[in-house]
Amino acid sequence: QVQLVESGGGLVQAGGSLRLSCAASGTIYSINAMGWYRQAPGKQRELVAVMFTTDGTNYADSIKGRFTISRDNAKNTVYLQMNSLKSEDTAVYYCNADAKRTAGGMWTNYWGQGTQVTVSS
Repeated sequence: QVQLVESGGGLVQAGGSLRLSCAASGTIYSINAMGWYRQAPGKQRELVAVMFTTDGTNYADSIKGRFTISRDNAKNTVYLQMNSLKSEDTAVYYCNADAKRTAGGMWTNYWGQGTQVTVSS
């Protein structure tokens, strides 16, 4: 099994910054896409940012210029630096990864348990 464990959420004032981390552990042969989604109360889960091993990054339009995704492939860890936070960024942030457990195995999508980010105005 592959586990994704997020950390770094919390309460911050509008205009402030937070850095989220997500570490993948377990039996891992390879990770392709690794990124972040969020879900606000009463809304659907949405993509925030994703980083691919070889093909760059994608960002949601709502966070471009404010959030930066990065990865440490040696540690199977993805980060999300969030600056200039707004009240509308308040949500549960989920880590997501596509991973293979063996060389001949299938790509499987995994989710973390989520971390709460609350931005007060």
